[in-house]
Amino acid sequence: MKYVIGIDLGTSSVKVLLMNQMGEVCSEVSRSYPLIHEKSGYSEQDPGEWIDKTVAALKELTEQFDGSAEDIQGISFSGQMHGLVLLDEEYKVLRNAILWNDTRTTEQCKQLYEMAGEKRLLEITKNPALEGFTLPKLLWVKQYEPEVFEKAAVFMLPKDYLRFKLTGRIHSEYSDAAGTLLLNAGRKMWSEEICGLTGIDVNICPPLVESHECVGTLKDEIAEKTGLSALTKVFAGGADNACGAIGSGILSDGKTLCSIGTSGVVLSYEEQNNKDFKGKVHYFNHGEENAYYTMGVTLAAGHSLSWFKDTFAEMESFDSLLAEMSEVPIGSNGLLFTPYLAGERTPYADSQIRGSFIGMDSSHNRNDFVRSVIEGITFSLNESIEIFRESGKLVDTIISIGGGAKSDAWLQIQADIFNSKIVKLSSEQGPAVGAAMLAAYGCKWYESLEACADDFITYEKTYTPIPENVKKYQELFQIYKEVYAQTRKLNEGLAGFRKK
Repeated sequence: MKYVIGIDLGTSSVKVLLMNQMGEVCSEVSRSYPLIHEKSGYSEQDPGEWIDKTVAALKELTEQFDGSAEDIQGISFSGQMHGLVLLDEEYKVLRNAILWNDTRTTEQCKQLYEMAGEKRLLEITKNPALEGFTLPKLLWVKQYEPEVFEKAAVFMLPKDYLRFKLTGRIHSEYSDAAGTLLLNAGRKMWSEEICGLTGIDVNICPPLVESHECVGTLKDEIAEKTGLSALTKVFAGGADNACGAIGSGILSDGKTLCSIGTSGVVLSYEEQNNKDFKGKVHYFNHGEENAYYTMGVTLAAGHSLSWFKDTFAEMESFDSLLAEMSEVPIGSNGLLFTPYLAGERTPYADSQIRGSFIGMDSSHNRNDFVRSVIEGITFSLNESIEIFRESGKLVDTIISIGGGAKSDAWLQIQADIFNSKIVKLSSEQGPAVGAAMLAAYGCKWYESLEACADDFITYEKTYTPIPENVKKYQELFQIYKEVYAQTRKLNEGLAGFRKK
């Protein structure tokens, strides 16, 4: 039997997945690592943690494996998008990585529009200037840490840095590069125009390859530490959302994905790169060659639930919290939550907005709050679906993965709020499966990713919208959409009082 490994470098942990030629998950190991929040709006990580924890996870995986190391033929990657890793000429890390959910770069986004022009930026990169993207982070380092910027020889995205440390080879690929604001998405090359307009040397951009392309093999020292063969082929991999789409079978027009992790994503497959969403949603290159996807993002989706648990129910499990909400009616007894704990991405692109509980009174208990958090997260994701539908896209079946797919009650809430069939996968491993599929395709086990999906992906259960619930949620959704406008100026006023 032959095997491949998918490595998903997430925001809070790395997951390592072993899959065989039949598409079965044979083993799974994960290791967590901390976030660094020095100031309000700052979110960083030590890239060394990614390497140490991934090597440890791979070592544990091989110790559990009863075959020979040569049976594991390929490794590929999925990773958190947009993060900035800066290396000097000796390829040493210059500072902590600045992550996708860091919101310090509002000033640089404004500068970017002044330098490149909002319209031209959108034409080339297919995306607006947002705090989470990589180019504003580069501009921030250039402005506030010039001594670091001057030493920078190359920038890398998180999973690309991890792959470099395992292989010694520097590359990026199109699905992750599309989230930097430096890629000409249509021409699939770094934009010399954007680099020139913003004063970024195009030579600090890493070479680009396809997601399924073999970029090398494991370094001897990594093979020795992990127990893998030094002949194991290593493939470029893709951005977490692109790999999540691959691992969920979002490989043809009309298919839509809802992924709820730390952030939440609604993603829809696109065959062409010429649709115009006017920057309301992201438009990225897919991990599948010559394909694209549109995507809306809720910055604090699962993070909102984690925050609530850690703050108000630290000793409770997520399962027990979610079980409680089934006792609460639609609308959480008049309590409404907006999940803007880290600002918001879609549809507002606002780093200053913050979350709200609206409608609290003394009759509310913890169960009401839990359900309102779940409903608020789902309402936020529904704003992306509304944009897709307004553009003419048909959204009638959605594959749901991540934390939101672990609760039957939450899956039914998604069906009712989205007014769409929700499909749960029988083996839901998210982006790690997509990474493993890229390795399997790269090893030439299959003629296409779609053929690979036929073996690697199976469906377990479908949730159908309940008409009376849909009607209630449509009324609540109209109220939900008013909260942003009503609280925006209040949050701007409160910004000066936040922890620095």
